[in-house]
Amino acid sequence: MSWKARDPVRIGVIGLGRMGQNHVRVLSLLAAADLRFAFDVDQDVARGLSEAAGIAPVADLDAALAGVDAVVIATPTTTHEAYIREAADKVRHIFVEKPVTDRLSTSIAVAEFAAQAGLHVQVGFIERFNPAVRQMKNMLDASEQVVSVDFTRTNKISARITDVDVVTDLMIHDIDLALHLNGPAVDVSAHGVAEGPMIDYAAALLTHRNGRFSRIQASRITDKRMRSIQATCKDMFVDCDLLAKEIMVSRHSGLDQRPGESYRIAAVQERVEVQPREALQLELMAFLDACHDGPEEGVPGLVEGVAAMEVCDRVLQDILQGSS
Repeated sequence: MSWKARDPVRIGVIGLGRMGQNHVRVLSLLAAADLRFAFDVDQDVARGLSEAAGIAPVADLDAALAGVDAVVIATPTTTHEAYIREAADKVRHIFVEKPVTDRLSTSIAVAEFAAQAGLHVQVGFIERFNPAVRQMKNMLDASEQVVSVDFTRTNKISARITDVDVVTDLMIHDIDLALHLNGPAVDVSAHGVAEGPMIDYAAALLTHRNGRFSRIQASRITDKRMRSIQATCKDMFVDCDLLAKEIMVSRHSGLDQRPGESYRIAAVQERVEVQPREALQLELMAFLDACHDGPEEGVPGLVEGVAAMEVCDRVLQDILQGSS
């Protein structure tokens, strides 16, 4: 991505939970950003974080929006639509954390509204900016022998997550990655474990237009934290650890058989170098660049946000119908 000398983007952050605080931290460090405000409905939180960031606390959000070029929305998912519509009265550039909204219907409504209003909206699919994912995409794009890609994401349920289930909280990251790496899906099937309307374990199979498969598993049941992608190809097996940002490739080099002995498959393992970069920093740099030049290819917007929600909706329907 280009990094040009120009006026910094005047920007504010709405919502100061864990992700909102991370946005404030990174934006405070970027020369391309001029952080003007950090707003939260909890005024004590907003005041403390604003003081720590060296910016004036804000009580009047409408007035604060009038003084910026762009805004980051990191509030609870159920409030995204309202904040997008409110921000659109003052700013054209909006970054909204994933998912776009908590439902497919409202996500579509937001996309239609944004198109009519001429908004530039980036959706916070941060894993696209994970250096390991970027390297893996380059490898898969260069191969014509990809058969299937498996995604695993587990995390113990957090007290801060009260408005979305495991599909729209965790699995949506890998749904977006599956579409990003393998292209559009033509069929979706899923099963899972639900306590009432809240799903805590989900597994989905996506069949893609290009013939590839994606198998996606997400869980908030176990304490073990995992973020992995494994690609089965005819010529190699790729194992990507998103937390460690490591990629290992196993390649078959042929059969080794000696007279009177059983054959052995000779394999070669190699570690692929991954540049150590913070995904959130890369993500926000892409947003700031797009405020000047428009989004580059591969930067997720509302089209990608709605596509991920369409698959989420299919997964939710399969699981809830199966558990009823």
